Amino acid sequence: QVQLVESGGGSVAAGGSLRLSCAVSQTILAFGCMGWFRQAPGKEREEVAAIGMRDRTTYADSVKGRFTISKDSAEDTLYLQMNYLESEDTAVYLCAAGRKYYGDCRKDGADFAYWGQGTQVTVSS
Repeated sequence: QVQLVESGGGSVAAGGSLRLSCAVSQTILAFGCMGWFRQAPGKEREEVAAIGMRDRTTYADSVKGRFTISKDSAEDTLYLQMNYLESEDTAVYLCAAGRKYYGDCRKDGADFAYWGQGTQVTVSS
């Protein structure tokens, strides 16, 4: 059974930074899609960033230039570096992985079969 465990969330003032980590219980080389999603109260879940085949990265327009997704295959860990945080970034952030090996990873999360429990990020203005 695949387990994903997020860490690194917390409270930060607007303009600050946080680095989220997602430890995966299996080699991340087995997953063609890995990504970060977020869900704020009263809002739908949205994809924040994803890494697909050939390490192609995609970002939500709202975080481009501020967030960076990366992975460490040796540590089986996915990261999300978040800079210049805004109050609108406040949400529960979830790590996800899927075994799709072609094309882009769907932004609606359909290509991601495995999900973590999430970590809370709160940005105060």
